Amino acid sequence: MKQSLWLPTHSDFAAPTLQESINCDICIIGGGISGIYTAYSLAKEGLSVVLIEAMPQFAQGTTGYSTGKLTVQHNLIYSKLSEEDGKIYYEANKRAIEQAASENSTSFSRATSYVYTATPQGKEQLLNEAESYKKIGIPFEATKEIELSVPLELALGIKNEGQINPVQFTNTYVHLARKHGAQLYLNTRVTKLEMSKNCLHTSNDHTVHYKKLILCTHYPIESIRQLYSMKLQIKRSYLTATKYSQLLEGQYLSIDAQSRTIRTALIDNQPYFIYGGQSHTAGSTSDTDPFYETLQHELTKDFELPPYEYGWSAQDVMTADQIPYIGQLSPSDDSLYIATGFNKWGLSSSLVAGTLLTDLIKRIANPATALFSPNRSNFGKTFYFMLQTGGMIGKELVKGYIDRPDAPKCTHLGCKTRWNVADDTWDCPCHGSRYNAKGEVIEGPAVYPLKMKKHTNISSTNQGHGLCYYFFIVEVKKSRPASGTICESV
Repeated sequence: MKQSLWLPTHSDFAAPTLQESINCDICIIGGGISGIYTAYSLAKEGLSVVLIEAMPQFAQGTTGYSTGKLTVQHNLIYSKLSEEDGKIYYEANKRAIEQAASENSTSFSRATSYVYTATPQGKEQLLNEAESYKKIGIPFEATKEIELSVPLELALGIKNEGQINPVQFTNTYVHLARKHGAQLYLNTRVTKLEMSKNCLHTSNDHTVHYKKLILCTHYPIESIRQLYSMKLQIKRSYLTATKYSQLLEGQYLSIDAQSRTIRTALIDNQPYFIYGGQSHTAGSTSDTDPFYETLQHELTKDFELPPYEYGWSAQDVMTADQIPYIGQLSPSDDSLYIATGFNKWGLSSSLVAGTLLTDLIKRIANPATALFSPNRSNFGKTFYFMLQTGGMIGKELVKGYIDRPDAPKCTHLGCKTRWNVADDTWDCPCHGSRYNAKGEVIEGPAVYPLKMKKHTNISSTNQGHGLCYYFFIVEVKKSRPASGTICESV
């Protein structure tokens, strides 16, 4: 599996595995920035908070594979919203970012965020977005001159936005959450939710009884209720990082058909040029090397830069109206909350989620509640989106059993996974679950490992050598996965 720039640069935070059954006011599932920041926000209010994460370290999932941009400039979101909703969206993100900047300076630096275009059609879109900026009151500059040597028709810049190392930034909130009394657990995987009993079960046979449960698992593991498996789509895109001579003043996003994201980062006093794009439906293709190859070609041709040293892919959950789902999963159940559907803007949206969820649980009025509500009414867009998503899931479910009958079956809802050659992962095209080559879950909504038979030539680094993996893992219906045996023969 390829390596994110952020992951080798952090100091590990030790945390115990849950070793007993416990009770709490608030239980949070998910140890990325959304879960950790929410735990901090609630613990600061004096609530008893327990957070559990399946991975061996915090911020090792989606957070550690992000671009590290903290900005209110989310592509062309404002021209798609009414003036009132746009103002609420902007103020919620701006307030959350500035609050975080004031209390967590770790790796935080200021940058001007730009959206830009190289086409006349894109210029018209940016002019429409600029009009929305004016109505909402967003300070900006329109320019035809930026520091990058790229074809340019127009760029819109918003000054004093943020950049972070997302892993370091999250780990600071780990420390702050603990300081306020939050109990954080690693290597603790949830295997069952008993909603009627306000109880969850872990893979080592312990339980957590809670008053409120918050799912900060990127894609919610409790997704069937309210048809959220149809309301969310999963997109995958690719990032690279190579050594650079300097730090850029800005961070950039192209709005054109072949969108590209650009920023720089300082790692151990060495500037890195981060360059990414190439979005597609997660799990839809096995041969993902060409996506990295395209980015490499552009780095060399357009920026005269050496081959990338780090390459990684990011997975994003998309909603129909490009607004995240943050709040009660069901209007009739005030014990279950979600934060998902961040639409490629997970860092700032995670901060919004922490603030909004804290206000909801503390029963503090927040003007953003209705806009981000998982139960908001947007019937036309959502219904069409659900038809698209449902059709795609149905197609992949049937196609997988015909085209890939021997591929391991996703333990979430049974779709056949697809081997990802470049990242060395098993990817589910239906709901975005990912597993490593050993079949272990690295991204939900699945909670159980794959039940794998013999598969040959699955590793991109061992193709042609007959690499085989044998796993002996219990069926998903059992209460927990058994320890497995792994054999390799080449």
